Amino acid sequence: MLDSTCIQVPNPAESTDNPSAPVITGNVFNAMATYIQHASPGERAALARLNPDQVLRPHEIAALARALLAAGLQPDTWRPATWQRWALIAHGMALAGHDGAGRLGWQLAQAGVAESRVTKLLTARGDAFTQLLPRVLRLLASKSVRPNWHELGSLVLKESSTEREAAQQAENIRLRITGAYFSAQSQDKKAL
Repeated sequence: MLDSTCIQVPNPAESTDNPSAPVITGNVFNAMATYIQHASPGERAALARLNPDQVLRPHEIAALARALLAAGLQPDTWRPATWQRWALIAHGMALAGHDGAGRLGWQLAQAGVAESRVTKLLTARGDAFTQLLPRVLRLLASKSVRPNWHELGSLVLKESSTEREAAQQAENIRLRITGAYFSAQSQDKKAL
């Protein structure tokens, strides 16, 4: 099981170009989720409605910036791609919440997400991943299952990285999610 205090996520402020960029711990996901959970209904709605693939509207940028700052991030020097990744994370948290205690693979199985959908999500890269993730998150939310953003957020930040180490870490995250999902599926079949 992942320890939320030990997950090291390279600063998404393009760490490939800045090897001395500060390191963010997994607690940033807890802080962002807490902020979003306690935000005003309008703020949560702005985050839930934003489309990370499109240009963000002023009220969406404001809501996202407040969530990022509340999480202890400093987005003032980020590139658009970094904003997009964090927009996807904030959007997902606004849609489905956060449960850092469970394994994401188990959560997907608990929500009854079909094997084909999990496989499609975990094999998708780039734009395909960005488009599939909100659909899976809506499905989780409809089943009242909150995902583990320590795993999922790290995957979003590392997914499609051109840096070899980050790409390998993304693959490791995918394998952990897959392993937990199929383990949960196997246990469900044994219980029948």
